[in-house]
Amino acid sequence: MAALICSGLSVAYGGREALSGVSFELPRGAFLAVVGENGSGKSTLVRTLLGLIKPSAGTARLDGGLTRRDIGYLPQQRESRGDFPATVYEITISGRLGRLGARPFYSGEDRREAEKNLRLTGLWELRSRAFRELSGGQQQRTLLARALCAEGGLLLLDEPVSGLDADAADQMYHLLRELKEKKKTTIVMVTHDLPRAAEAASHILELDGGQRYFGESASWPGRKARRNGND
Repeated sequence: MAALICSGLSVAYGGREALSGVSFELPRGAFLAVVGENGSGKSTLVRTLLGLIKPSAGTARLDGGLTRRDIGYLPQQRESRGDFPATVYEITISGRLGRLGARPFYSGEDRREAEKNLRLTGLWELRSRAFRELSGGQQQRTLLARALCAEGGLLLLDEPVSGLDADAADQMYHLLRELKEKKKTTIVMVTHDLPRAAEAASHILELDGGQRYFGESASWPGRKARRNGND
C-alpha cells in the first residue's frame, strides 16, 4: 500500500518552473531521503506536500487513508526559534493542537502521547527545562517529539541533522530508524547528508529541478559513486 503518490508533479513560481515531472509511489512504512543540490526543488516539494503551494501540473497526494492532518512536520533548524519562552513539555504537547477540535484543553490521551514521545526521544527527564537552555541536538529532538505528537502515520523532516554535531546527528538517525522499524511510520526526509542518508533510508528521491532518480537506496547510482570515491 502506498503512503504518498506523485504523478507528473510540476510546480511553478511567477512563471518559472521550480519542479517538473516528478512521479513516484512511496510504500507505507518506507523511509525516503530527498536529496539534491540547492535549488533542485526539495523545499518546493516539501511545501507542496504540506499543501502550502499548489502544483502547476500533476498531483501530489497522500494515500492509504492518510490526510495532511496526519503529517508531523519538523522544519529546518533555522526556521525554529531557539528563544521559545516555553518548556520542553509545552512545546512537545503543542503538536496535539491540531487534534483538539472543539476541546479547550489537552486530554489524558494528549498527555500520554506527549509523555510517550518524550521518553522515546530521551527527553522525559528534561521536560521542565526551558527550550532555549537546550543544546542544538536536544532542541531538534524536542521538535521531533512535537512532530511525533502531530503525526498520524507520516513524518516530514526538513534537514533534521543540519547544524548538529556528529554525535547528535547519530542520535537523530538512530531515532528515525527506530520509528521506522517499531512504529512503521512513513518518513520523508530532506537532507544534504548524503552518505548517512543513503545508509539510513530505504528509498532515495534525487531532484535536479526534475526527478533524477527514485528507487531503493541500495540501487541509487549516487551511493555507488560515493563508495568509489567519485564525488
